[in-house]
Amino acid sequence: MKLNPEKYNQEIFLMCPVCGNTEMEYSEESDFIKCTSCGRETTKDELIQDNSESVELHIAEINKELTKDIQKQMKDMLKDAFKGNKNIRIK
Repeated sequence: MKLNPEKYNQEIFLMCPVCGNTEMEYSEESDFIKCTSCGRETTKDELIQDNSESVELHIAEINKELTKDIQKQMKDMLKDAFKGNKNIRIK
């Protein structure tokens, strides 16, 4: 079993801290991002900071899933390595 990096690739939608909308307008001419619902303007860094709790929760969820998958992969590798050996058992 190999780890599939696509499994851990997730999109995190940043929400407007005022209205909760996830649709934003971005212009390369200015560094501001504008909420399409309430019109609030903010910078990308401020928007990420405003959504930091949500981002951290997503990262923690991915880390938990990745850790579980790595543990399973290691256990399977050990079982395969010692398959047929009567003196070693892996639970």
